[in-house]
Amino acid sequence: MNKSLSVYLLAWVSFLLFSSTAVGKGWEVGIAKTVITPEQPMWMAGYAARTKPAEGKQHELWAKAVVLRDSTGHVTVMVSSDMLGFTKPLSAAIRHALHRHYQLSDADILLNSSHTHSGPVLSGALVDIYPIDEAEQKKIDAYTAWLEGRIIDLVDRAFKDLEEARVYADVGVTRFQVNRRNNPAAELYRASELKGPSDHSVSVIKITGKKGKLKALLFGYACHPTTLDGYEWSGDFPGYAQIALEESHKGATALFFQGACGDQNPLPRRTIALARQYGKELAAAVESVLEENQMKELKPILKTAYQEINLPFSPVPSRVDLQEVIRKDGDKTYYSRWAHRLIGQLDQGQSLPTSYPYPVQVWKLGDQLLFSLAGEVLVDYAINLKNRYGWDAMVLGYNNDVMGYIPPVRVLEEGGYEGETSQRVYGLPAKWDPAVESLIYEACDQLVQDINQ
Repeated sequence: MNKSLSVYLLAWVSFLLFSSTAVGKGWEVGIAKTVITPEQPMWMAGYAARTKPAEGKQHELWAKAVVLRDSTGHVTVMVSSDMLGFTKPLSAAIRHALHRHYQLSDADILLNSSHTHSGPVLSGALVDIYPIDEAEQKKIDAYTAWLEGRIIDLVDRAFKDLEEARVYADVGVTRFQVNRRNNPAAELYRASELKGPSDHSVSVIKITGKKGKLKALLFGYACHPTTLDGYEWSGDFPGYAQIALEESHKGATALFFQGACGDQNPLPRRTIALARQYGKELAAAVESVLEENQMKELKPILKTAYQEINLPFSPVPSRVDLQEVIRKDGDKTYYSRWAHRLIGQLDQGQSLPTSYPYPVQVWKLGDQLLFSLAGEVLVDYAINLKNRYGWDAMVLGYNNDVMGYIPPVRVLEEGGYEGETSQRVYGLPAKWDPAVESLIYEACDQLVQDINQ
């Protein structure tokens, strides 16, 4: 028997195994976790000011998976990870493998990153901001390929862990994040009030297994994991929150899912003590939901919908525009590397893209709505979606593809980093057109309509 036929038969047998008991009376849930800490020093993702690779670790980096199967046999997969963000190619490769192995659609797979700034650089990400030589690039490419296989294996193990379960949801609160556009960090100590929008909610999903034993805690919060800026691997405050919850609930797995935190920072910051403090505060908010709230039990019905929409750039720079960037920058920062790369594309006869395929995803677990948006979504999106669909709706950012910041019209008009220049960090050719905000809401509305039919 040739190798390709063997792989096909193995995948088919796996599918039959997991689908043979698909239809039951309630939920079935499988959980798995795996270490994804690089085994050698590598460049870290998140800060352009870094000048060297990592030099150790505070704790392990993790990827964790949840497989949910409802009473009709509908299956979904959620992955959380201590990474800056899944790139489009990495996400596509993982989802393609899960399509092949388990016949899952894009609508049924959610790949979330915590956006820790103390994790590794991945292939195809942040291509202009670090002076990475050939040897370092080989490390990055090898790690990215290893990570792809690691996450596929992680999901396989979560499928093998499927067992009868009950699923609950509720919302708590904590308040250590601050809108960084409106509250300068250096002046925070004397501020009598905080300005600008924020979303202080902590979304919690509790999963219990046999005999009511706690199996997993899924929790989300909208805040940049930028407490730390050193050279040690760390999940930052989400990592410390997961550690605290798993220490308090032996045998259970805690999974953090990042929210719409594009303009939300933990302030003050820059010490390990603060990262631990914020982790404990977030864990305490989850514990409060478990202890004080009558959590809503979710019926074992899953509905999912997915769409990719073309978000337009405006305006796409000309060669003259890019040369002006280089002249002003004087080859001092990644701005010049970004402009030189785009000019190189033009020199090769390539046109710069005028839009980007942006994934939007909506899930409904029982009657619990969950919005899954890609990129570094600013908090306005969470607030506005919750105003439309209720404040118990869960809004996650950094899912399936992290290609850049996703600002609302308000921020595009105000300018500043998130609205005007942040696209250069991710290698995008231009800032977004103001139409992107309405296009995303229209896609969310259509997907909600689709799953409610």
